[in-house]
Amino acid sequence: MSPRVDILVVDDDASFGRVLARSLQRRGFAARAVGGVEEALAACEQSPPSHAVLDLMLGGGDDGLRLMRRLRERVPGLRVLLLTGYASIATAVEAIKQGADDYLAKPADAAAVLRALGLAEAEAPVPAPEAPRPIPWNRIEWEHIQRVLAEQGGNVAATARALGMHRRTLQRKLAKRPSPGGGEPPL
Repeated sequence: MSPRVDILVVDDDASFGRVLARSLQRRGFAARAVGGVEEALAACEQSPPSHAVLDLMLGGGDDGLRLMRRLRERVPGLRVLLLTGYASIATAVEAIKQGADDYLAKPADAAAVLRALGLAEAEAPVPAPEAPRPIPWNRIEWEHIQRVLAEQGGNVAATARALGMHRRTLQRKLAKRPSPGGGEPPL
């Protein structure tokens, strides 16, 4: 008998989470969607999942990487896939360094999620990869600001000094989200 597969989907975009969970259920997997850290921890206590799909940037300042560590404390061996609407090489490397089993950019369909979790059938066709699009400069700048902000422990004033810009300018830039790439509108 094969081990039970229970997939926990954690995404602050409730409609995306529900749609993904329903799509996984239609493929025969036990899947449930929750919208935040506390709901995820409660769901984990109620019924430990075997796999988790986590949004890298959860609403309210929550972080999918921190949630991943907390879930793995409760469920050793949990297989974790991180999803993000703002994918980059730097965030992918950081996610894998911190223990994520895989990393995908949104939007990701159920087939891609299952492949990343190692649950897809071997004969399932794998779509050809898209040609890479150049990353817009505002996205590169935003990611650099985010990295420096993390290095400064979230201190906006210290980050502004490190970047050599006025604090208010930095705050305006932090309030904006870059386009996901290639001139597409933000998610």
